[in-house]
Amino acid sequence: MLSVEESRSAQKATRGQDLDSWLSAHMHAWSAYGGVAAVTVPDNLKSGVTKACWYDPEVNPSYLELANHFNAVILPTRTGKPRDKAAVEAGVLSVERWVLAPLRNRTFHSLAELNAAMADKVAELNARAFRGEATSRAELFEELERPHLRALPTTPFELPTWRPATVHIDYHVDAGDGHFYSVPYRYVRQRVEVRVTARTVEVFKGTLRIASHAREHTRRRYVTDPAHMPASHRAHAEWTPERLISWAGSISSSTASLVEKVLESRPHPEHAYRATLGIIGLARKYGNDRVDAACARALAAGAVSYTSVKSILAENLDRLPLPGPAVTPLPPEHDNLRGAEYYAGEEVEGCS
Repeated sequence: MLSVEESRSAQKATRGQDLDSWLSAHMHAWSAYGGVAAVTVPDNLKSGVTKACWYDPEVNPSYLELANHFNAVILPTRTGKPRDKAAVEAGVLSVERWVLAPLRNRTFHSLAELNAAMADKVAELNARAFRGEATSRAELFEELERPHLRALPTTPFELPTWRPATVHIDYHVDAGDGHFYSVPYRYVRQRVEVRVTARTVEVFKGTLRIASHAREHTRRRYVTDPAHMPASHRAHAEWTPERLISWAGSISSSTASLVEKVLESRPHPEHAYRATLGIIGLARKYGNDRVDAACARALAAGAVSYTSVKSILAENLDRLPLPGPAVTPLPPEHDNLRGAEYYAGEEVEGCS
């Protein structure tokens, strides 16, 4: 139940039920109310509740972070128990009748246009008096509910995304958007949690934050803090460029040459570890002979990358013979063709 002015910004449609839409809906509602209820009772939507349990539910980390920021308690309902929030179910029915039904035959060309139309209908609904009474939803909200709301936080909330990851041998983790961020090398092969916002990428081992980076939005794939790099490869001896080249050499000399060039193409050799391991790993699927031929073709074409070798194998180009060196054809012999002697200024037989 909202005031007429606030109701215009409270009711919003979203494009889906993904996590960002779920969290944004909460923020829009609390902002419209002008405060936060002490307890929020949502459905067991998968975007918000990871594990449904009446006594000890497991809430999505991003959802829990939102609740902590707004000083709210999240208590999901039981699955299939609408009585846990009976008053809300009645409100949903009113919205379906007085907001959605009147708009069902209209065509909207943008989400903003739809939300503007919904806002008008919600304002009308909240201003309408209850049947047989002189009061409205907006008036009851002002009288009974607004005084009990907690204050909104003074700082804005950044929508985070949490994802599990394993630290690769190059001591970088995948942020899920094609960019890789470094962590201290001692965490290699360990499971971590990556928290991503529009501006930052943070990596946590349990409750300990082990790395923090400004989020990269350009085409640069690797973001490396020099402090995370091993002081010497003796401390990181299990994986070195030399070992990777030697391992590739067990497949063929062409594979070793390609791996060496891939390692040389990156600012830090560690940035190429994923690509080189990918090239070596292709031998498990295609066999050493085919990978040897594919690497030889990639070297001949100057296509020094894992993607190129994989594409050559997928298209069976490794089975074709390599093109030979280009040969300039000699001109045919003919009486009317002048030779080098003519242009050297020497007298040619039959000419004066």
